[in-house]
Amino acid sequence: MTESDARAWIEQRFGLEATARVARFAEQVIRESERQNLIARSTLDTIWSRHLLDSAQLIPLAGTIGADTRWLDIGSGAGFPGVIVALLTDARVTLVEPRRRRADFLAEALADAANAVVLTAKVEAISVEPQRIVTARAVAPVYDLFRATRHVADISTRYILPRGRSVHVELESARQGWHGLFHVEPSITDAESGILIAEKVRIR
Repeated sequence: MTESDARAWIEQRFGLEATARVARFAEQVIRESERQNLIARSTLDTIWSRHLLDSAQLIPLAGTIGADTRWLDIGSGAGFPGVIVALLTDARVTLVEPRRRRADFLAEALADAANAVVLTAKVEAISVEPQRIVTARAVAPVYDLFRATRHVADISTRYILPRGRSVHVELESARQGWHGLFHVEPSITDAESGILIAEKVRIR
Protein backbone atom coordinates (compact mmCIF):
# COMPACT_ATOMS: atom_id res chain seq x y z
CA MET A 1 0.00 0.00 0.00
CA THR A 2 1.34 3.42 -0.97
CA GLU A 3 1.37 6.48 1.26
CA SER A 4 -1.32 8.12 -0.86
CA ASP A 5 -3.45 4.97 -0.64
CA ALA A 6 -3.13 4.98 3.15
CA ARG A 7 -4.09 8.64 3.41
CA ALA A 8 -7.04 8.10 1.05
CA TRP A 9 -8.34 5.21 3.20
CA ILE A 10 -8.46 7.48 6.25
CA GLU A 11 -9.93 10.40 4.32
CA GLN A 12 -12.73 8.30 2.83
CA ARG A 13 -13.82 7.03 6.24
CA PHE A 14 -13.21 10.02 8.51
CA GLY A 15 -13.26 13.08 6.25
CA LEU A 16 -10.90 15.83 5.18
CA GLU A 17 -10.83 17.72 8.47
CA ALA A 18 -10.01 14.66 10.55
CA THR A 19 -7.36 13.57 8.04
CA ALA A 20 -5.78 17.02 8.28
CA ARG A 21 -5.52 16.58 12.06
CA VAL A 22 -3.77 13.26 11.54
CA ALA A 23 -1.41 14.86 9.00
CA ARG A 24 -0.43 17.56 11.50
CA PHE A 25 0.26 14.90 14.10
CA ALA A 26 2.42 12.99 11.62
CA GLU A 27 4.51 16.12 11.19
CA GLN A 28 4.87 16.40 14.96
CA VAL A 29 6.06 12.80 15.20
CA ILE A 30 8.63 13.34 12.46
CA ARG A 31 9.97 16.50 14.13
CA GLU A 32 10.05 14.93 17.59
CA SER A 33 11.85 11.87 16.23
CA GLU A 34 14.89 14.13 15.81
CA ARG A 35 14.95 14.53 19.60
CA GLN A 36 13.82 11.10 20.83
CA ASN A 37 13.42 7.70 19.25
CA LEU A 38 9.66 7.64 18.73
CA ILE A 39 9.53 5.42 15.65
CA ALA A 40 12.17 3.61 13.64
CA ARG A 41 13.88 5.98 11.22
CA SER A 42 13.34 3.43 8.49
CA THR A 43 9.57 4.02 8.79
CA LEU A 44 9.57 7.83 8.68
CA ASP A 45 9.00 7.84 4.93
CA THR A 46 6.13 5.37 5.25
CA ILE A 47 4.48 6.86 8.32
CA TRP A 48 1.00 6.86 6.74
CA SER A 49 0.94 3.16 5.98
CA ARG A 50 3.16 1.85 8.79
CA HIS A 51 1.73 3.89 11.65
CA LEU A 52 -1.25 6.13 10.85
CA LEU A 53 -3.34 3.69 8.85
CA ASP A 54 -2.10 0.79 10.96
CA SER A 55 -3.71 2.60 13.89
CA ALA A 56 -6.83 3.90 12.14
CA GLN A 57 -7.80 0.43 10.92
CA LEU A 58 -8.51 -0.54 14.53
CA ILE A 59 -11.38 1.95 14.87
CA PRO A 60 -13.96 0.07 12.75
CA LEU A 61 -13.21 -3.04 14.82
CA ALA A 62 -14.50 -1.25 17.94
CA GLY A 63 -18.10 -1.12 16.76
CA THR A 64 -20.25 1.92 17.47
CA ILE A 65 -18.22 4.71 19.08
CA GLY A 66 -19.70 7.71 20.84
CA ALA A 67 -18.70 10.38 23.30
CA ASP A 68 -19.37 7.96 26.16
CA THR A 69 -17.05 5.25 24.80
CA ARG A 70 -14.13 4.68 27.17
CA TRP A 71 -11.00 3.67 25.22
CA LEU A 72 -7.74 2.77 26.96
CA ASP A 73 -4.48 2.65 24.98
CA ILE A 74 -1.60 0.98 26.81
CA GLY A 75 2.02 1.84 26.17
CA SER A 76 1.06 4.59 23.75
CA GLY A 77 4.66 5.46 22.90
CA ALA A 78 4.63 7.70 19.83
CA GLY A 79 0.84 7.87 19.94
CA PHE A 80 -0.14 4.79 17.98
CA PRO A 81 -2.97 4.03 18.11
CA GLY A 82 -4.11 6.24 21.02
CA VAL A 83 -3.58 9.67 19.48
CA ILE A 84 -5.06 8.55 16.17
CA VAL A 85 -8.19 7.28 17.93
CA ALA A 86 -8.54 10.58 19.79
CA LEU A 87 -8.12 12.60 16.58
CA LEU A 88 -10.55 10.52 14.52
CA THR A 89 -13.33 9.74 17.03
CA ASP A 90 -15.31 11.23 19.91
CA ALA A 91 -14.27 8.42 22.27
CA ARG A 92 -12.93 9.29 25.71
CA VAL A 93 -9.35 8.12 25.21
CA THR A 94 -6.91 7.46 28.03
CA LEU A 95 -3.32 6.99 26.92
CA VAL A 96 -0.98 5.22 29.34
CA GLU A 97 2.74 5.74 28.80
CA PRO A 98 5.34 5.22 31.57
CA ARG A 99 8.21 7.08 29.87
CA ARG A 100 8.10 10.74 30.87
CA ARG A 101 9.49 12.25 27.66
CA ARG A 102 7.08 10.31 25.51
CA ALA A 103 4.16 11.11 27.79
CA ASP A 104 5.06 14.80 27.61
CA PHE A 105 5.10 14.61 23.82
CA LEU A 106 1.69 12.90 23.78
CA ALA A 107 0.22 15.54 26.08
CA GLU A 108 1.54 18.30 23.85
CA ALA A 109 0.20 16.62 20.72
CA LEU A 110 -3.25 16.31 22.35
CA ALA A 111 -3.32 19.78 23.92
CA ASP A 112 -6.36 20.76 21.85
CA ALA A 113 -8.17 17.42 22.19
CA ALA A 114 -10.79 17.62 24.92
CA ASN A 115 -11.54 13.89 24.65
CA ALA A 116 -8.09 12.59 25.64
CA VAL A 117 -5.92 12.35 28.74
CA VAL A 118 -2.36 11.09 29.13
CA LEU A 119 -1.28 9.18 32.24
CA THR A 120 2.45 8.83 32.93
CA ALA A 121 2.41 5.39 34.51
CA LYS A 122 2.33 1.68 33.89
CA VAL A 123 -1.15 0.31 33.41
CA GLU A 124 -0.89 -1.73 36.61
CA ALA A 125 -0.64 1.52 38.60
CA ILE A 126 -3.60 3.43 37.16
CA SER A 127 -7.09 3.65 38.58
CA VAL A 128 -9.89 4.16 36.04
CA GLU A 129 -13.36 2.73 35.61
CA PRO A 130 -13.72 -0.32 33.36
CA GLN A 131 -13.00 0.49 29.74
CA ARG A 132 -15.08 -0.58 26.76
CA ILE A 133 -12.07 -0.78 24.43
CA VAL A 134 -8.48 -1.65 25.28
CA THR A 135 -5.68 -1.40 22.72
CA ALA A 136 -1.98 -2.10 22.96
CA ARG A 137 0.46 -2.09 20.08
CA ALA A 138 3.72 -4.00 20.57
CA VAL A 139 3.65 -3.73 24.37
CA ALA A 140 3.58 -7.20 25.93
CA PRO A 141 2.37 -10.73 25.18
CA VAL A 142 -1.41 -11.05 25.20
CA TYR A 143 -1.37 -13.40 28.19
CA ASP A 144 0.43 -10.73 30.26
CA LEU A 145 -1.76 -7.91 28.94
CA PHE A 146 -4.89 -9.63 30.19
CA ARG A 147 -3.33 -10.04 33.62
CA ALA A 148 -2.11 -6.42 33.75
CA THR A 149 -5.52 -4.99 32.81
CA ARG A 150 -7.88 -7.03 34.98
CA HIS A 151 -8.57 -4.00 37.19
CA VAL A 152 -9.53 -1.72 34.27
CA ALA A 153 -11.65 -4.20 32.31
CA ASP A 154 -14.87 -6.13 32.82
CA ILE A 155 -16.88 -8.70 30.92
CA SER A 156 -18.00 -6.04 28.40
CA THR A 157 -14.48 -4.93 27.48
CA ARG A 158 -13.27 -5.55 23.94
CA TYR A 159 -9.53 -5.93 23.42
CA ILE A 160 -8.20 -4.90 20.00
CA LEU A 161 -4.58 -5.98 19.85
CA PRO A 162 -2.36 -5.69 16.76
CA ARG A 163 0.00 -8.65 17.10
CA GLY A 164 1.88 -8.73 13.83
CA ARG A 165 2.88 -12.13 12.50
CA SER A 166 2.85 -13.79 15.92
CA VAL A 167 -0.90 -13.39 16.36
CA HIS A 168 -1.84 -17.07 16.19
CA VAL A 169 0.97 -18.12 18.52
CA GLU A 170 -0.09 -15.49 21.05
CA LEU A 171 -3.71 -16.49 20.73
CA GLU A 172 -2.95 -20.09 21.63
CA SER A 173 -0.79 -18.98 24.55
CA ALA A 174 -3.55 -16.71 25.89
CA ARG A 175 -6.07 -19.54 25.73
CA GLN A 176 -3.94 -21.53 28.16
CA GLY A 177 -4.84 -19.16 30.98
CA TRP A 178 -7.91 -17.23 29.85
CA HIS A 179 -11.46 -17.89 28.76
CA GLY A 180 -13.11 -15.59 26.24
CA LEU A 181 -14.32 -15.07 22.72
CA PHE A 182 -11.28 -14.72 20.50
CA HIS A 183 -10.81 -14.21 16.79
CA VAL A 184 -8.22 -12.74 14.43
CA GLU A 185 -8.85 -9.97 11.93
CA PRO A 186 -6.41 -9.50 9.03
CA SER A 187 -4.34 -6.34 8.97
CA ILE A 188 -4.85 -4.19 5.89
CA THR A 189 -1.28 -2.88 6.16
CA ASP A 190 0.44 -6.28 6.22
CA ALA A 191 -1.14 -9.37 4.69
CA GLU A 192 0.84 -11.63 7.02
CA SER A 193 -0.12 -9.79 10.21
CA GLY A 194 -3.22 -10.07 12.36
CA ILE A 195 -5.24 -8.19 14.94
CA LEU A 196 -6.48 -10.19 17.90
CA ILE A 197 -10.01 -9.37 19.05
CA ALA A 198 -10.90 -10.63 22.53
CA GLU A 199 -14.17 -10.25 24.43
CA LYS A 200 -15.67 -11.59 27.64
CA VAL A 201 -12.14 -12.30 28.89
CA ARG A 202 -11.86 -13.98 32.27
CA ILE A 203 -9.22 -16.04 33.99
CA ARG A 204 -9.42 -19.85 33.88
